Amino acid sequence: MNLPAVILGCGYTGSRVAIRLARRGLPVLAVSRSLHHLAGEDRIERAELDLLQPGGVDRLRPCLPEEFLLLHSLPVLDGQRELTREVLGMLAGRARRIVYLSTTAVYGDQRDVDETTRPAPKTPEARLRLEAEEAVLAAGCSSIVLRPAAIYGPGRGVHVSIPAGRYRMAGDGSAWVSRIHVDDLAALVEAALFSDVRGAWPVADEEPARQRDIAAFVCQLLGCAMPASAPPELLHRTLRSDRRVDGRAIFRLHGIALRYPSYRVGIPACLAAEGRAPRGALQSES
Repeated sequence: MNLPAVILGCGYTGSRVAIRLARRGLPVLAVSRSLHHLAGEDRIERAELDLLQPGGVDRLRPCLPEEFLLLHSLPVLDGQRELTREVLGMLAGRARRIVYLSTTAVYGDQRDVDETTRPAPKTPEARLRLEAEEAVLAAGCSSIVLRPAAIYGPGRGVHVSIPAGRYRMAGDGSAWVSRIHVDDLAALVEAALFSDVRGAWPVADEEPARQRDIAAFVCQLLGCAMPASAPPELLHRTLRSDRRVDGRAIFRLHGIALRYPSYRVGIPACLAAEGRAPRGALQSES
């Protein structure tokens, strides 16, 4: 008999995992501060609360099944280490399997990353993520850590931020960027919840690219001007990274073929899902 699933931090990615699990007949409890991504999904039980606020853990405890599969994608905030450990301690006692969504930021300044690369975090946020990973892997139950590169999909990514005028390239745009489409990530999470693979793994599609090349692709598709550049130190940390991620190993282990192996396929699919027709010469490529 399939165990119920709990999605902790049910946002952009978690909501897609919740829907996939509900479609296969699992009882699903979605926990988040906001559950607007699940509008219209009546099969999914909801608990709208913030676990990282006082009293959040106590409000969640009676909602939990006796045993369950857990997707843990809550952020870890400075000053809340003890509360984060309390949340994990409560969940680990009942969770039969934990999948934790982390980030490739734990690799720090390393340019080329694969499953053999050791983490070397450089920022306080990345160090907190690594601490959370270690806590999950030491929780005493079957667990795996997934470290996604930049997550994009319908409504989210450079195909949205560039035409909106919000995107800036770091310097000359030569920095490398890796991405993963949200639906490929959700498929991997679903498979990982039912596997016995352990450890920590990078997750990305098969085509890292330079910032300027992805920007040019989007601008040709949408008929818009190339985004401006800015000094890297003035940009958000997520736009300052320069990293090529090889995430093929974890997909091979789970027998998953990427639906969107490249942004060249994924971005046009996002535009189609959003009802936006490409304007440029690349319209037929996808």
